[in-house]
Amino acid sequence: MLSSFVSYILQGTAITVAVTLVALPFGLAMGLLMALLRTYGGKVVSWFAALYSLLLRGVPPIVLLFILYFILSGDWINLTPFWAGSFSLGIVSSAYQMEILRGALQAVGGGQMTAARALGMNRLQSIRYIILPQALRLAIPPWSNEASIVLKDSSLVYALGVPEILRRAQQLSATTQQPFLAYGTAALIYFALVFATNRALDYLAERSKLPTHS
Repeated sequence: MLSSFVSYILQGTAITVAVTLVALPFGLAMGLLMALLRTYGGKVVSWFAALYSLLLRGVPPIVLLFILYFILSGDWINLTPFWAGSFSLGIVSSAYQMEILRGALQAVGGGQMTAARALGMNRLQSIRYIILPQALRLAIPPWSNEASIVLKDSSLVYALGVPEILRRAQQLSATTQQPFLAYGTAALIYFALVFATNRALDYLAERSKLPTHS
């Protein structure tokens, strides 16, 4: 019985991974843009970016998921449950990724910008070629935590009927009357995915670590 449970739930792993692979890069792109605006934008733009972060970090992901699918989808845009769930998770994650990246940008230090400008680079070139590469490296360790959160939050798309890991575990629990086995199997699969993700990002962080001189 255990092998059949694992086999059935594992079929939802590809969907869980797919949701994460949409939500995480989407959130990274939006978060990076907002972090740059928050750090280097003018007073009004910076205030808007701060408000964006504040509002999204105060909204539960499931609420935004329902808004995007049940309210906006259909009247404004046509989204399947998969895309509505993936984009909503990405939007919420973008606020947290924005704060991670903003902290990394500020950690680089103003002296780097000054040195780049002294070499003849304009502001945009200084950010693109000097500040951003260093900030992205510094952001990897805290960003790995957000990657794990998005991976686990991908389970929320079950509420829209997307047949990912949790949805399949729920179906098995209802049909076999074995909730412990069904949800326990799902928990082990989530743990394996999160563990593998964290180890991969730890390796990436170590390989891309900025050199230090003692």
